[in-house]
Amino acid sequence: METIQITHPHQLENLPRLCLALGFFDGVHKGHQEVILTAKNEAKKRQLRSGVMTFFPHPKEVLRKEKKVYYLTLMKKKEALIRQLGIDYLFIVTFNETFAELNPQQFVDQYLIALNVKHVVAGFDYTYGRLGKGTMETLLFHSRNELTYTTVGQVSANGEKISSTNIRHFLQCGDLKRANDYLGRPYETSGTVIHGEKRGRTIGFPTANVLLEERSFTPNSGVYIVRLLVNNEWKEAVCNVGYKPTFHKLREGEPTIEVHVTNFNDDIYGETVTIQWLSKLRDEKKFNSIGELKAQLENDVNNMNEFFQRLC
Repeated sequence: METIQITHPHQLENLPRLCLALGFFDGVHKGHQEVILTAKNEAKKRQLRSGVMTFFPHPKEVLRKEKKVYYLTLMKKKEALIRQLGIDYLFIVTFNETFAELNPQQFVDQYLIALNVKHVVAGFDYTYGRLGKGTMETLLFHSRNELTYTTVGQVSANGEKISSTNIRHFLQCGDLKRANDYLGRPYETSGTVIHGEKRGRTIGFPTANVLLEERSFTPNSGVYIVRLLVNNEWKEAVCNVGYKPTFHKLREGEPTIEVHVTNFNDDIYGETVTIQWLSKLRDEKKFNSIGELKAQLENDVNNMNEFFQRLC
């Protein structure tokens, strides 16, 4: 797959004839996969090359002036997932105020026709151009019948739309099973192991403190069953997300992420690791003593072991 970065105005030319999937695709969940694979199949039928066009940053940051948008898939991960689907070209368009001002006609002329797109695939609710005035139904008009298109209907599970918004909601409320079902894979975040307060090792539960990549969407505070990818090997683990109320009175700053891997004492400071989020065990709570905390941690590890045994 060839990845092409685009900043408006672009000077791209000499591209092959394309079937292009349009969308933001945060999460590359089952609904997004349906759109992308439809484009791949249409490309094959029409003897075109397949492409995906996505945007960065999120339009909300530009249009609504939101300071921080947290992503289910950062661009590197999104690119890897789209590559796995067998797409030929990935176009990453810088979404800035100038690009946002393009009207639907300008978008079609400059970002579809000028890129040698012949067929467009998008979800039923996709819009394009300033204020989202362009829809799939207006595409023929704006392309002067030069383009054909396929609209992918709503992809649902149990009567509910599979969407990035719903996946974020499930991650926040601890329903990792539904979040992962909608994604079509376990949710993952990556980061760097940093030095922490080192309290865990004093009570027999050493942890790796993980500083996630900036803008990664994190499940709500609590204790989770996870896998940790470290040194190219997946380790079964328990992860605490939160503010350590047993040791701290105030919930200040960003929550910490601490991962405990049983029978693991390697020095991994500075290493890049990936957390695969599988199930929520419990909410974070304050304990009256270190003894109470240790007993709960032992119970968490036992529950984690039982979880993985059931998977075997």
